[in-house]
Amino acid sequence: MITITDLSAHVAGRLLLDHASVSLPPGTKAGLVGRNGAGKSTLFRVITGDLAAESGSVSIPKNARIGQVAQEAPGTEESLISIVLAADKERTALLKEAEVATDPNRIAEIQMRLVDIDAHSAEARAASILAGLGFDAQAQLRPASSFSGGWRMRVALASVLFAEPDLLLLDEPTNYLDLEGTLWLEDYVRRYPYTVIIISHDRDLLNNAVNSIIHLDQKKLTFYRGGYDSFERQKAEADELQMKAKAKNEAARKHLQSFIDRFKAKASKAKQAQSRVKALERMGTVAAVIEDHVQPIQFPKPEKQPASPIIALSKGAVGYQPGKPILKSISLRIDNDDRIALLGSNGNGKSTFAKLISGRLQPEAGEMKLAPSLSIGFFAQHQLDDLIPNETPVDHVRRLMPQAGEAQVRARVAQMGLATEKMATAAKDLSGGEKARLLMGLATFHAPNLLILDEPTNHLDIDSRRALIEALNDYDGAVILISHDRHLIEATVDRLWLVNEGTVKPFEGDLDEYRDLIIAAGRKKDDKTHGSAEEPANKADQRKANAEKRASLAPLKKKINEIESLTAKLEKLIQALDAELADPMLYEKAPAKAAAKAKERGEAAAKLSAAEEEWLMLSSEYEEAMAG
Repeated sequence: MITITDLSAHVAGRLLLDHASVSLPPGTKAGLVGRNGAGKSTLFRVITGDLAAESGSVSIPKNARIGQVAQEAPGTEESLISIVLAADKERTALLKEAEVATDPNRIAEIQMRLVDIDAHSAEARAASILAGLGFDAQAQLRPASSFSGGWRMRVALASVLFAEPDLLLLDEPTNYLDLEGTLWLEDYVRRYPYTVIIISHDRDLLNNAVNSIIHLDQKKLTFYRGGYDSFERQKAEADELQMKAKAKNEAARKHLQSFIDRFKAKASKAKQAQSRVKALERMGTVAAVIEDHVQPIQFPKPEKQPASPIIALSKGAVGYQPGKPILKSISLRIDNDDRIALLGSNGNGKSTFAKLISGRLQPEAGEMKLAPSLSIGFFAQHQLDDLIPNETPVDHVRRLMPQAGEAQVRARVAQMGLATEKMATAAKDLSGGEKARLLMGLATFHAPNLLILDEPTNHLDIDSRRALIEALNDYDGAVILISHDRHLIEATVDRLWLVNEGTVKPFEGDLDEYRDLIIAAGRKKDDKTHGSAEEPANKADQRKANAEKRASLAPLKKKINEIESLTAKLEKLIQALDAELADPMLYEKAPAKAAAKAKERGEAAAKLSAAEEEWLMLSSEYEEAMAG
């Protein structure tokens, strides 16, 4: 059990956590969500002890190991596999001691402990994790210094996963992963045997890898059962109830205050007025629901679309060195209304293909025809560094509108989704999400017919990603999208192209089929690595095995369903009691009944909390059994 109680913390003079509390049963897989800047990473720092809390406590079982991705990616001459293996400090220390130990008893203890921690399979496990994150057997033997920063961060992630801490803290782990790595991580986290808290804005990851959501909002922590979609529904229902309760509370308070104001000066009514004053004090107020507004994103619509195809490739090839193409034998066409997502692991050539289409690279072979007057907008995450640090968004846009007035320039900045107070902020002081909005606005400034987006969501929170989805769906031009955000792909594109084996071809399945291929390939590697038994002879045997597994787990599943039914009833009871307790006349006319209702609500809340904890534990047990 991990328990956070009345936690408060300041960072740079800002109060980010104010008497926040939450409890997590063992084995919980929780997504920590909240707006950028709300304090999610601060909470991690308090949990790890890197930041002292001003008040409150974080209770974690004694000797529990906490793990998180190192902030500095390894860049040494050590091989990747060696770096990952060294992350298991106990194994490393035991092996080092075993080399020099002479006492037979101590040697026996060391060997027994190595067996206990499954040290004999360590290299296979490390290799499996690295493979899942995109490193083949040859790459695993290369020194870390030979990889770029993004790839090194994957090694840092592999290291903490290999160490298998009792509490795994992951802060935006998909920012340096491709879609394939994200799908693998989703499956890995879902099957992870211990407690995980993951900060992420990836909706699919938060729906498929976790079984609960911790919402950090208004400096408080609130626990919700289920994935992100379930959290959104529960949050919306709770907000609606709170708004109704507040309206009812305000009306009742206004009614009582009116009575007090009219009769407090009259001797004949003074006693009743004083009684109303006490009732008003007892009633209290209901907090307002605070809605954070997310600025919309708008892409200008092209005035005229050229006829299809806007780009046609025939036996095209492209690369960075003459005679060494990265991609070849490309024969494809892009129409003026196409919405295409590029699939394929990082390093396969997705960005190279995007540069070819955008004109940043020229074809080495074959033919590429572009429609007359075709205009192309291009956004890539590395362009964040291209912004002029000391210039504001207004300065950047004014350069593109030299003849326009100040009001017109500011109106264009507003279309990019930047709030008024951010328009005069230097680019170096904008958040990552604000910089991304500005860059996308600059890339689409002249209303291109084709928009190419290379990982546009890395710095956007969930609500900003929703704004991007709406902007893309309202945009009239063609779109080519490279993204690790599966939800963004599914919500905006209608064609999938796979960049693999040195070429680009249409992928005829959907994203679910592609996910299954990635997960199956990863587990097949695991089976080979761990020397598992042969797969069932055919699909019929597999279905039979799955059916038998479900049958054996039926009692557990039944218990989970019963608890879900109980929690639903308790939630409805609490809602009904809250509605009754919001009535001021109850306290005035029947104070004993009000006290009884308040007690009943407290008991129901305690039962709900206990039921939720049991649900979490049983659900985790069921998921692990089904995945095994």
